[in-house]
Amino acid sequence: MRIVLDTNCLLASLSKRGAYFNVWRGLQEGKYTLCVSNEVLEEYEEIIAQKTNSTIASNVIQTLLNAPSVELIDTFFRFNLIKDDPDDNKFVDCAIAGNATFIVSNDTHFNILREIDFPKLILKSLQEFSAMLQNPEL
Repeated sequence: MRIVLDTNCLLASLSKRGAYFNVWRGLQEGKYTLCVSNEVLEEYEEIIAQKTNSTIASNVIQTLLNAPSVELIDTFFRFNLIKDDPDDNKFVDCAIAGNATFIVSNDTHFNILREIDFPKLILKSLQEFSAMLQNPEL
């Protein structure tokens, strides 16, 4: 299973005491492949540094870059499918270029993807994805 994880979902998965730590642990255990682009990594680092500090942000990025279940994707085309928040398009472009199974996000701007037939992208909430990892039969 190949996914793109939006920044807030990644952030929510980092705390060992958090409800979604199984998402971070699942990545470390190779339960799924995380597709990232340079743009996605830059946003991860920026937002994690804002919410925590630059050392933690750097450590998370290094962990991602060294993880065998993380794939760096080159995005050559901008689809611009999300008009209300164009900054979110980096995740969409990464998902398309990386042939991701779905995008994991709780951001309502991504809901437009449910209405677009091509390219078809499946959207999962963090809660849905976390439940899938706990019970693969979902």
